[in-house]
Amino acid sequence: MSRRKDYSLLQQTGTDQVAAPKPSLTLSDAVALIVGIVIGAGIFQTPALVASQAGSDIAVLFLWLMGGVISLVGGLCYAELATVYPDVGGAYYYLKRAFGRGVAFLFAWARMTVIQTGSIALLAFVFGDYVSQIWRLGTFSSSIYAAIAIAFLTALNIIGLQQGKWTQNLLSAAKVLGLLLVVILGLTAIPNSSAAPVESASSGAWGLAMVFVLLSYGGWNEAAYISAEIQDGRRNIVRSLMWSIGIITTIYLLINLAYLRGLGLGNMAQSEAVAADLMRSLWGEPGALFISVLIAIATLGATNATIFTGARTNFALGQDFSLFGFMGRWQQRPSSPIHALLLQAAIALALVFLGTLTRKGFETMVDYTAPIFWFFFLLSGISLLVLRIREPHIVRPFRVPFYPFTPLLFCTVCGYLLYSSLVYTGVGAVAGVLVVAAGIPLLLWNNYRQGRT
Repeated sequence: MSRRKDYSLLQQTGTDQVAAPKPSLTLSDAVALIVGIVIGAGIFQTPALVASQAGSDIAVLFLWLMGGVISLVGGLCYAELATVYPDVGGAYYYLKRAFGRGVAFLFAWARMTVIQTGSIALLAFVFGDYVSQIWRLGTFSSSIYAAIAIAFLTALNIIGLQQGKWTQNLLSAAKVLGLLLVVILGLTAIPNSSAAPVESASSGAWGLAMVFVLLSYGGWNEAAYISAEIQDGRRNIVRSLMWSIGIITTIYLLINLAYLRGLGLGNMAQSEAVAADLMRSLWGEPGALFISVLIAIATLGATNATIFTGARTNFALGQDFSLFGFMGRWQQRPSSPIHALLLQAAIALALVFLGTLTRKGFETMVDYTAPIFWFFFLLSGISLLVLRIREPHIVRPFRVPFYPFTPLLFCTVCGYLLYSSLVYTGVGAVAGVLVVAAGIPLLLWNNYRQGRT
């Protein structure tokens, strides 16, 4: 029999009371969390890559708009899953219902060792890179700052949900206000008439451009992992996804419009740090310093949100599998899965060490996480189709519109991104696949142990 218990039972009073997640997050908390995850380092790095492939100003804006539309399609699919099956494990729970405990275990294992921890390390490296431009701590400055960020933010989340969510709300607010300032400065700047046109040989590769666009939109799916902790979940899950994706799409369109007006398409496409180049052209070195601080805040907020949601899957894994049972305990005071947070931090710190050894922290983490992420994202989309067929009579507070075309479109996009991530990544992708494969013998060992009890 599964060790997992219904959360409503977990919250009963009496001598057998066990701590469990409580609906403590408001709609604004959820929106801040999702915006904080999505608007990380990507929007400061990928616009130049998109511009180099798009070929025209209109094409650049159209691609970023399409990224928002595709994210909205995925958000509608996740909204149905999260409202029908509100669970702290998020996609872990959907995969378990659709494909069984084995697939769910491998997903949780992948999220714990590759997807979430790799994303935490990736964001922490970017944070370290930009803070090091302000105050350097020697040869390994970026790695030191990355480790400090992971340890500090994990400690905040261990202290409790209130501290973690208020940190996230403040970081998200600072990030959005800073981006809006960049937008205003870029849009009011004198257009750059000296920008060289993009070479025709590099224009028109919209497929590659969409890879970078959707990388920057990634993270809205984390709403699934707070579905058991959001107030009035059946309404607010859908609303938080729609509001978040709408806000993010608007900001991304405006910031790209500011880049285009302030730098011109040619200079934008050739830039290695497009936001810094824009601010340097407007304010000189103080402008470049300002954008470094802004990017540090952006990545710190995304790191905190990723730590917050990642521990929830580890908690769900511990509830179901005795091998990781130590993570399946939720501390009532503070309201957080402390053991899950600590293990997640330990793995993320190990990945920071790995990135330090390779001397290519950010690139290594991108290669390490991308194929695994898109593979399980594809399975999550398929799970909606499977559960609609298998459980047709279950009450669905929200139904994805234009079923089955909407989830099929989402699955098609995920399949394309899986293919692209395998084509464009290197050795890091192989390492990620091997780490996930290492979970198979652990699954077999866990089943053997439970079979003997």
